[in-house]
Amino acid sequence: MADAPAPPDALAPPPAESPPTPPREPAYSLVSPGSFEPERHFYARVLNAQIHPLVRFFLNLGNERIIARYVHLNPQVDAAALRALLTTQPRYFRWAGSDLLHATTAGGNRQMVIVETNSCPSGQKSMPLYEEHDEQGGYRINLENGFLPTVRGRQLPPGELAVIYDKNYMEASGYAAALADLLQEPVHLVEFPDRPYAPRARFVDGVLQVRPEGDEWRPIRCAFRYVTQRPWNRIPVATKTVILNPVLTCLAGGRNKLVAAKAYDLYNAELDGTGLQIRTPETIWDVTWDEIPLWIRRLGGHAVIKVPYSNAGQGVYTITSQAELDAFLADAPRHYERYIVQSLIGNHKWSSRSSQGRLYHVGTIPNRKGEAYVADLRMMVSGGPEGFRPLVIYARRARTPLVDELVPGSPSWDILGTNLSIKLADGSFDSDHARLLLMDRKDFNTLGLGIDDLIEAYIQTVMATTAIDRMATALTSSKGKLKTKLFRSLDDDAVLAEEIMR
Repeated sequence: MADAPAPPDALAPPPAESPPTPPREPAYSLVSPGSFEPERHFYARVLNAQIHPLVRFFLNLGNERIIARYVHLNPQVDAAALRALLTTQPRYFRWAGSDLLHATTAGGNRQMVIVETNSCPSGQKSMPLYEEHDEQGGYRINLENGFLPTVRGRQLPPGELAVIYDKNYMEASGYAAALADLLQEPVHLVEFPDRPYAPRARFVDGVLQVRPEGDEWRPIRCAFRYVTQRPWNRIPVATKTVILNPVLTCLAGGRNKLVAAKAYDLYNAELDGTGLQIRTPETIWDVTWDEIPLWIRRLGGHAVIKVPYSNAGQGVYTITSQAELDAFLADAPRHYERYIVQSLIGNHKWSSRSSQGRLYHVGTIPNRKGEAYVADLRMMVSGGPEGFRPLVIYARRARTPLVDELVPGSPSWDILGTNLSIKLADGSFDSDHARLLLMDRKDFNTLGLGIDDLIEAYIQTVMATTAIDRMATALTSSKGKLKTKLFRSLDDDAVLAEEIMR
């Protein structure tokens, strides 16, 4: 008897495994003069928005009128010290953006509180135009006020122009197009991600080189930087190519929350007697993993834990219960050795118990359902030869309303977290811009802010930026190199130290 025929599947060879998808090569384009198109560099709703009259009025005040108003409302403030603050050109940190919370005490003392200050901050795509005919808006102003003055009079290496970035293509490409128009010269727009496959950017003897195609590398004399994710692991502290902002500003506090907290503290000591002070949540720095629960308990069980070197809303954890603390200790990545713990600003019934007392969110104006939301304010400034100027303002609200009583098991981040960035599985970022609040006639009114709140936010941002700029200056040797011993004394994290490119 003949053998029964084998099932067809048994005779077929096993299916071949699909070859792994090769890593994507970083993006590249050459941006020519005349290529700026507003619809490519602004959100669609921003293009159709009209700036709120109060915001427009604030942006038109100028530093002298701001000083006069602020000193009038705060007679204890030294006008000369405030004038020096606002009119001094920063040495390194010329482009910054602070995130601030509108908070109050139980006694009704409202204040703008600095949460963090970012180097290479986002925001241009979210800002309605000050003048409708000026299509490049803050892109051009930032380059004219902050970037080009760093180039003039400097001995530059031979080379071309570039904008390097690792996220936020919309704004990076806007800066490239605006720079090409200002200098009437093509600009290399080069993606420079963390640990790229077949990189298109590199540094050789301090000179940035970019690779348009094949094996051809082009030297760059000056570059605008929108590299935000651990930029110190691929950009040297000291470069011959002029870069705005230099990576030193990130290590000194622009992307290092631990050193930023120390920079604020040191600068506040210098400001003693002037009536000026950087206001932040109470911050405990140099916290080891094992110490975290102790400091959470010290703050009454409500706190914020931060990985000092993360950004875009990553590495920030709000703790309002033992369950959230347990989840953090079980699931949070432990890449670095040092953390910071801050007092939590929440509802008047559940905020941290800190040495400054309890602060809680003012929140947005209640909607028709009676719901108010936590919102933060981004104030972006540019520092140039005549000092600082406000550049961009926008706000972001949390996902769910601010409540008097927390529901057990519900994530507090949904109530308190305002960052719009969403990290995707492939490591890229998207943005939840439905929660973006513009400085237009519609959204601004919901924030409940007045012109004096904007002035306060601006002055707080300039103080924070100046503190980090002074820290960057202190960390730099006469040859422009990082003072590694001093830096390690400020931030003794061996993992971070290994990442810094020499």
